[in-house]
Amino acid sequence: MTDSLILEVADLEVDVLTGIYSEETGKPQPLRMTVQARYDVADHYDADTPLEASKNYMDLKFAMSEGLPRGVHFKLIEAVADHICETLFVQDRRVQAVTVKIVKLAIAEANEKIGITLHRERPAQDHA
Repeated sequence: MTDSLILEVADLEVDVLTGIYSEETGKPQPLRMTVQARYDVADHYDADTPLEASKNYMDLKFAMSEGLPRGVHFKLIEAVADHICETLFVQDRRVQAVTVKIVKLAIAEANEKIGITLHRERPAQDHA
């Protein structure tokens, strides 16, 4: 088995123009997002390992919030997830894969979780 390192920001609520809800109301839709980024892992981490040896969690949070373009209506929440993946791949070549889970809060009626999970591996041409 090989080692892996997954950084995560979970259950961040962000208002995004997306889907039929935004189309019908003209308002952003509240989304609850969780992002996991599989990251290059070092052989060992000790107490003196510098901060640069890992990805800043705030980069994940940025991709999920301020990194989404304002005023853009994403017709599909899949496009929101794809944008987050692309942002993280561009930010740091050490990000190997990204998983984005999005729950659409506005359409839940009985506390059910309606949404998607998108997983993307870094494109092969980007591995070099």
